[in-house]
Amino acid sequence: MKKLPKFFLIVFVVITILAASFAFYLYQALYSSNLNVQAGETKQNKILYIPKGTDFQGLIQILKREQLINNVVSFAFVAKLMNYQENVKAGAYLIEPNESNVSVIRKLRGGIQVPIKLTFNNLRTKEDLAERISEQLPIPKDSMLALLQNTEVAQKYGLNNYTIGTIFIPNTYEVYWTITAHELLERMYKEYQKFWNSERKQKAQNLGLTPTQVMILASIVQAETTKNDEKARIAGVYLNRLAKNDLLQADPTVIFAHQDFTIKRLLNSHLSIDSPYNTYKYAGLPPGPINFPDISSIDAVLNAEKHNYYYFCAKEDFSGYHNFAETLAEHNRNARLYQKALNERGIK
Repeated sequence: MKKLPKFFLIVFVVITILAASFAFYLYQALYSSNLNVQAGETKQNKILYIPKGTDFQGLIQILKREQLINNVVSFAFVAKLMNYQENVKAGAYLIEPNESNVSVIRKLRGGIQVPIKLTFNNLRTKEDLAERISEQLPIPKDSMLALLQNTEVAQKYGLNNYTIGTIFIPNTYEVYWTITAHELLERMYKEYQKFWNSERKQKAQNLGLTPTQVMILASIVQAETTKNDEKARIAGVYLNRLAKNDLLQADPTVIFAHQDFTIKRLLNSHLSIDSPYNTYKYAGLPPGPINFPDISSIDAVLNAEKHNYYYFCAKEDFSGYHNFAETLAEHNRNARLYQKALNERGIK
């Protein structure tokens, strides 16, 4: 058998070494830790947010800015191999500690997003809601607000411009970061329908109210007190007034009519405003909620206390609780105590 020339042996060895080196590099590029590389015990999942319209170079800049990538060259190499560079998808993606290029790119290429927790509470107006949403999702405040003010959109859900906000029940919801304003509205309506189950609907009917009316009253109750153990009693007061078709005379509705939430002490001059939200002037419920009532406030109305109280006034100890009264004379005594306490504290 003839021996291979020395030259060919050298070439064979070089090719073998190069092939082995490339195989090793390929393996390293594919499977070695490269994303969210962390040392020590402080290993945490991180969320990568990719806005709509982002190209591959834009993604690289995001990865660098968020300090999520260790080796850009190997990531770009694997992305090219996996046909991802031209297929960047917007979304929020979970990047686990020390993930490999291939693991992350599979998620990104497949658009396998992680749900985002959307939370909203303690809100008064549509503007507040639109702003809170825009802080958590890439939905511009103006776009969300325009949708909430669209008459045709409201009518689609059997509501109007005053009541469209009732489908947003404060809570924490899981949504995808790329959800649109229209999709979010549809999702909230489905949550609203689930909330208003047959039991709650029956309780509303027993009160002679629609679900929307319950939520309007719940918004007043919520504005009156932060004490959950008192909400059902306050709801009972307003239901007593509604039963007699008397004025609700709810101070928070007048403040809402003025759109001045810095008012601490309602004066006679405030009561003259001509607004459907002025319950000192117009009987019955206002046309819409004055905030976004939470579940505790809604259920407080549905489970309102049955009593003979017709009045209530904040306690003079500023505890946040109220004194309740059956007669006007008793209520006036309670009111004088509270007015005296206000004066002593210089609250105008």
